[in-house]
Amino acid sequence: MKAKGILGLAAVLLAAVVTIAGCSQRGLRNGDLVFVGLPMDYDVEAASMEGAISAATGTGEHLNLIHVAIVELKADSVWIIDATIKHGIDRHPLDTFLTDFTLPDGSLPEFIFKRVNGVDADAAVERAKSFCGRAYDMWFLPDNEELYCSELVQRSYLDADGKPVFESEPMNFKAPDGTMPVYWEWLFGQLGMEIPQGLPGTNPQRMAESEALYSFPCSPRWLSLNPRK
Repeated sequence: MKAKGILGLAAVLLAAVVTIAGCSQRGLRNGDLVFVGLPMDYDVEAASMEGAISAATGTGEHLNLIHVAIVELKADSVWIIDATIKHGIDRHPLDTFLTDFTLPDGSLPEFIFKRVNGVDADAAVERAKSFCGRAYDMWFLPDNEELYCSELVQRSYLDADGKPVFESEPMNFKAPDGTMPVYWEWLFGQLGMEIPQGLPGTNPQRMAESEALYSFPCSPRWLSLNPRK
């Protein structure tokens, strides 16, 4: 990458850090969730996991939510706990998260912040950290040791009775037109298994619509999509 490009990317990341730090000062709390969103018309390469997730779950009017992560506030630092192919289940600094999700053109996706209502958020963060070191769930199955991003959130956020706050529902891997994205056919073919269409699971798009989540004054884009107080 040329020096100009490196400087431009550094400026974008710095702006994002300052913005999220500002959210922290105005009310971001330990255990809040951050969703990664792409515009509905964003040209995501079809033969990629991001493209396949967008095609299968992008039913919203404004954004395709392709990822969800957990915020941990430690003193004056912001950490991210999430499940990705690159890191598995991992806890890393905010700037690592921002770098990982920087788009090919050097810009950043939309970051939408939400809070889980009626849970012990500190306990949820510690529970999420206990999963660190496990592999990313390439199989998207509900009964193995690996976890994908929204499954990590589901397993971490429990109510007072120890039950998941976010319910499972039949998973969909198909695009809105009913076709199966080529990435899923390739991936599960490599894994030697059938596509787990219809098995219970979660995804960021549906999770973001849960009544268990509510808004706080951090992201104007998010508030415009979720006006209820």
